[in-house]
Amino acid sequence: MNRRIPRSGAPVKRIDPRFVIIVGMMAALPAVSTDIYLPSLPDVVNDLNTTKAAAQLSVTGVLVGGGIGQLIIGPLSDRYGRRRPFMAGVALHVITSVLCALAPGIVPLVTLRFIQGFGNAAAGVVAMAVIRDRFVGADAARMMSRLTLVIGAAPMLAPSLGSLIAGWWGWQAVFYVLALGGAILMFIVWRFLPETLSVSRRRSQGIIGALRGYRLLFRDRLFVAFGILPAIGLTVVMGYVAGAPFVFQDGYGLSEHQFALLFALNGMGMVLAAQINAALVRRYAPVRVLRLAVLISMGMGTVLLTITITRFGDLLGTAIPLAFMLMINNFVASNGAAIALSRHGERAGSAAAVMGAMQMGFSGIAASLVGVLAEHVSNSIAMAIVMLSAITLAFLVLVLATPVYRNGGWSAANPAPEPEAP
Repeated sequence: MNRRIPRSGAPVKRIDPRFVIIVGMMAALPAVSTDIYLPSLPDVVNDLNTTKAAAQLSVTGVLVGGGIGQLIIGPLSDRYGRRRPFMAGVALHVITSVLCALAPGIVPLVTLRFIQGFGNAAAGVVAMAVIRDRFVGADAARMMSRLTLVIGAAPMLAPSLGSLIAGWWGWQAVFYVLALGGAILMFIVWRFLPETLSVSRRRSQGIIGALRGYRLLFRDRLFVAFGILPAIGLTVVMGYVAGAPFVFQDGYGLSEHQFALLFALNGMGMVLAAQINAALVRRYAPVRVLRLAVLISMGMGTVLLTITITRFGDLLGTAIPLAFMLMINNFVASNGAAIALSRHGERAGSAAAVMGAMQMGFSGIAASLVGVLAEHVSNSIAMAIVMLSAITLAFLVLVLATPVYRNGGWSAANPAPEPEAP
């Protein structure tokens, strides 16, 4: 019996659970590669006789490599199909993961982490492109939401798993696990996920053609406007991730176990919200859900900032609006990504690369901003300011660059993309 996911060049309405799991594993690989390593940083400092700042570069390296890798691998996936760039990139991830475990010093480790990020960027880009190959519109929004079930587990489980592995076998073992995971993922994709980009749809242009494709994407104002929303959504999440340990452990005195439970509950809430969104877009256009979600999220952010300033409600006063803001944020990111990708199906790889690169850049900025602001205000206020500022930016983008909040704007917000330049 053939259990391979069927080929499909046209949009389909049924979402195969196996497809969700496979594409979710692909999309989660870059995040797992970062998160699973974080608990090992103190051991890296000691074993490689380096500084904390230098060790942090091994995290920065994988993020920078991932951002650059997406911009290069995206057009390659439009030209050569989805499977070959994915296999090549993840193979590079596997090789560099093993070499990271053998790194004799911090400089080789940082260099290898950059290359590792470049390689596993293929997983994230191709995952998004594969979704666009098979789904459009509301179906794509549903798929993005289903994907959160798998991706949402990464930040919740990866640090704990990394801490466990490093505690038993040392930080080097974390990279061996990443290598093994990459190899298993390659086998799963090879066996169960056939090529989704037909030969007739592949773009035969070279590097110059790829650059022209990026130019066309950036000339499409609506693509840029909707495509930046997932990056803004990630900024909200990263503002929370960067500030929450200091807010709840230092500010409210939660133990590590209590904070881990709170963190997990918020993660479960985000996953639940994603599934609610998947149900909503069956009945309502994604853009209609999006415009309401942004307003609600701004309201929750305003409440959160007010409470952190006044200290009203103590722990619950902060935790409840924070949880709701994180949940609603999923509606913004999922629907924004689906609408943006639906505009350029002929270059889905390049479109996904642009969106992924923006996410990498925004996430790094968010984490830095929380730290900078915390030098002048409390950690809770700094976190709230970054989160509210991010979602307010999303609102301004929609108001200024799209017709979403105009009369009938939901029907005009996603017209056919601009014709391709000859």
